[in-house]
Amino acid sequence: MSGGRAVSVAPLKIDLHTHILPETWPDLRERYGYGGFVQLDHYRPGCARLMVDGRVFREIGDNCWDPERRIEDCDGAGVGVQVLSTVPVMFSYWAKPEHGLDLSRFLNDHIAEVVRRYPKRFVGLGTLPLQSPDLAVRELERGVRELGLAGVEIGTHVNAWNLDERALWPVFEAAADLGAAVFVHPWDVVGAERMPKYWLQWLVGMPAETALAICSVIFGGVLERLPALRLCFAHGGGSFIGTLGRIEHGFHARPDLCAVDNPVNPRAYLGRFYLDSIVHDADMLRQTIKLVGAERVALGSDYPFPLGEAAPGRLIESLAELDAATRDRLFAGTALEFLGRTRDAFV
Repeated sequence: MSGGRAVSVAPLKIDLHTHILPETWPDLRERYGYGGFVQLDHYRPGCARLMVDGRVFREIGDNCWDPERRIEDCDGAGVGVQVLSTVPVMFSYWAKPEHGLDLSRFLNDHIAEVVRRYPKRFVGLGTLPLQSPDLAVRELERGVRELGLAGVEIGTHVNAWNLDERALWPVFEAAADLGAAVFVHPWDVVGAERMPKYWLQWLVGMPAETALAICSVIFGGVLERLPALRLCFAHGGGSFIGTLGRIEHGFHARPDLCAVDNPVNPRAYLGRFYLDSIVHDADMLRQTIKLVGAERVALGSDYPFPLGEAAPGRLIESLAELDAATRDRLFAGTALEFLGRTRDAFV
């Protein structure tokens, strides 16, 4: 067990996309006076259920909360550093703003403490009460300046707001000013009511949700206004790469509908944002790298969940045509740039 010490990994692998929870947290229904929040039911040693109003949302193991267990798994997979973010079901954007802030502070304090204990093995991304942009900016500033977090994880939408919503721009402006990384993860997916079976919310809904978020950012002119904003979208950008041709064609065919807030061709934004590598298909990863460049793709596994890459980096390693410099960029260089960290912090 390497504990808080750096491990000798060649090449350095930084897993940009992993999720963590505290081992326990207060009864949020009792704390806030209403339901809808996630509770943790430790029903046997090493196993727990995420419960929402008495319904099982997901079962998790101790690798979701135990940093020592995570380090063991990382050592076995040759991963030097994990980037920690909460599980998106915890976003709770629907909650009262003051309760969203309270929960965000609790989760952010936990992540910061794990990073403090193991600074060579973990980097932290916080969460924000985006239902109140003013409170979100305050918590973003606290997370970066006081807790030492590298940035935040946010959802692909905030209730009825897509990410082009002007009310959210102060949050993006603050992130750009602070140099904070913003990792965008799908949640509460569009069309969920039509996907009750076959795990379709995860298989189809999440990719569509992420593409919707990217298009909202592009068509809404967020990156035009804030060129220094560092955004990374989960799951290789969802279905965005596969539908880019249609998106660009629509921009040219109906500018009266697509270009109402931003006259720039969507294709021009390739390379302006980051993507993780978890696409589960070698040809799709090749196409992603071809379109956005290796300097905008970072290793991500979605650890510790079943739709993740069980052996982080295996898909990248399967691309035999990649040279050593490109592999290093995918394994570590891109993540370091996105996070605003340097390699010597971990080796």
